[in-house]
Amino acid sequence: MLHYFRLDRPPPLLGLLCLLPTFARAQITVYKQIPLGQTATAIAAGAAQTTLPAYDATVLIPPAIPIPPPATAYTLPVQRDAAAVQGLSIPHVGGGFFGFSVEMSVINQVLGKNSSLLQVPFLNLMANIQERAGSVLVRLGGNTQEYAVMVDTLPDGHTIAKQRATIQQTTETPAVEYTVDLFYMASNISSFVNVNWFIGIPFNDSTNWRLAIAENAQTIIGDNLLGMQAGNEPDYYASHGIRAVTYGPYDYFGEFSNLITTISQNSLIPRKNILIGPSLASGDWMPEQVWDTGFIPAFKDSLYALTILLANPTVIYSLRYICSYPNNNCFAVFGVGAPQDPQENFKDYLTHAAGVNMVRMYLNSTAIAQAAGKPFIMFETNSATCGGFPGLSDSFGAALWALDYGLQMAYSNFSNALLHVGGQNVYYNPFTAPLTNQSTFNQWTIGAVYYSALVMAEAFSTTNTSRTMDLWGNAANLYTPSYAIYENDVLSKVALFNYVDDRTGASDINVAITIPGSTVPASVKVKYLESESVSFKNITWAGQTFGGPYEVDGRLRGDLSIVTVACDQAANTCNVPVAAPGFALVFMQDITGISSVGQASLTFSTTVRTSGGTATVDPVVLATSNGHSGKDRALVGSTSKGSIPDSACRVAASRNGRGLILVAVLWAAAAGAIM
Repeated sequence: MLHYFRLDRPPPLLGLLCLLPTFARAQITVYKQIPLGQTATAIAAGAAQTTLPAYDATVLIPPAIPIPPPATAYTLPVQRDAAAVQGLSIPHVGGGFFGFSVEMSVINQVLGKNSSLLQVPFLNLMANIQERAGSVLVRLGGNTQEYAVMVDTLPDGHTIAKQRATIQQTTETPAVEYTVDLFYMASNISSFVNVNWFIGIPFNDSTNWRLAIAENAQTIIGDNLLGMQAGNEPDYYASHGIRAVTYGPYDYFGEFSNLITTISQNSLIPRKNILIGPSLASGDWMPEQVWDTGFIPAFKDSLYALTILLANPTVIYSLRYICSYPNNNCFAVFGVGAPQDPQENFKDYLTHAAGVNMVRMYLNSTAIAQAAGKPFIMFETNSATCGGFPGLSDSFGAALWALDYGLQMAYSNFSNALLHVGGQNVYYNPFTAPLTNQSTFNQWTIGAVYYSALVMAEAFSTTNTSRTMDLWGNAANLYTPSYAIYENDVLSKVALFNYVDDRTGASDINVAITIPGSTVPASVKVKYLESESVSFKNITWAGQTFGGPYEVDGRLRGDLSIVTVACDQAANTCNVPVAAPGFALVFMQDITGISSVGQASLTFSTTVRTSGGTATVDPVVLATSNGHSGKDRALVGSTSKGSIPDSACRVAASRNGRGLILVAVLWAAAAGAIM
């Protein structure tokens, strides 16, 4: 596979250093970055940015202990061999199950300014998923893809620019302009961490298709491009006024067919068989209405996967809102629909029924997808549409909910699910970059559901053989769900939940795992996802955390804590405690050594900061955001400002023999800065 670097601008310094396989850590230069230790004092109490949803400090009251409470001790029989299990899921292949859907209008915030200035925290976060799962799935798109237009250049070297929305719609997401550098940026990211991409073909004009995004993505991203979405929420086209009021599933079928014909005649799009659809939201269509058009047999040879973005059936006709979200906060944001009380809704997320009910409506479609031999992907989801709920979407309870929901989707034969990522105006982000004018002193903020993605990646690991079973332990109690995960058709892990919030310890549970017809191992390793309360925002996975608001560089902090539980082989039980609240991942075997993984072995860090002169800072404490946008200054390629000017980088990038020479110079300079 080829990776492309722009030759008309400096190559990414980060990328050049990563080309050296002997170095475990990559280095880049940032501008005027304040070290980690100063972050807390840089945020004044009551500062304007704290009112933004992504940084909202609301803490809800935990739901009361259920009556009757779940049993605090129970035996959980788990079969050793997959052949003895009825209803086991299909094998899960690659990507850690949870990927990320990045709204096109915030790509500059999340991925980087352009192909030369990538967001280092994003790379670190993706590296942590890759370490556990082998790869990561990222979608670039959403509502903003439909009106996206490619332009030659944008001001200040940006890859993406927002435009005012051309239609009135609940989401009110802006249309965007983008340059070809978008694809170089994606390709460069994939050269550092194994990210695979989905992009969206603009679908607003099916007469004059704008296929530049498909042409350039295939040429530049190459094999790391998995699929191209054809239509985003077509069941909303009529209500949003971008199609006739009579627009229906057969009209979408016709436009999809027209797109396939157009692509077949385009020599700049060599891979004709990676389209994705129908990506329904919560309009008037059900998935079966699309399947009934003959969509799958007609387009099977052109499809990479079947995708859906559909809402909970209990609310699907009470409010039209997008994608597979269990609830909505649209009244608070747009004045649409019924008012929602996050405190009242909180309890609905803290039960196994939440994930089960969300997934139930798709069981027929996942079976249809299996029969067609196609992946079935939840292309966009999160805790609540219209940005999520304050105090709920960023809580430990949301992390437990997302983890249970993800395992339930895997058990129900979804191939993957993508957690949606917006800007600072939403509560549910897996991760949030600071506002551009704060990036010189603030770092990123981690969201609760990123921890869910990390745990899911570790649960499924890198074998590409993971199969999931909902065990319904503890007399099928909804507050203590449990799952078994099999790899290579042998029991690999057991996942245990406790949704009850009780800091007295009286509701902690003890699970006696037993293996009928076999013997438990002498001991098992256990990792815990923990917080003191379902309403708290501070979360640890195996004792490690990413940090609080404005202080995340994408790397786990703290000592790795793996609990070894001695099993009673005579009694054939392993007794695993789970706090109230809490989650435990029990490693019944360790095929790949994944149980010992903490911080990813590959990290991306900075070594210097500049502000007129030069300064050296220990990389342990130096912030690793890309920092200032770099506007009106040359890329600083060493610890001495101007010693390797922008023109030198261009020369090195354009001549095959010079690149590694420049790498050596830069590495020597960086090494000198920290000796």
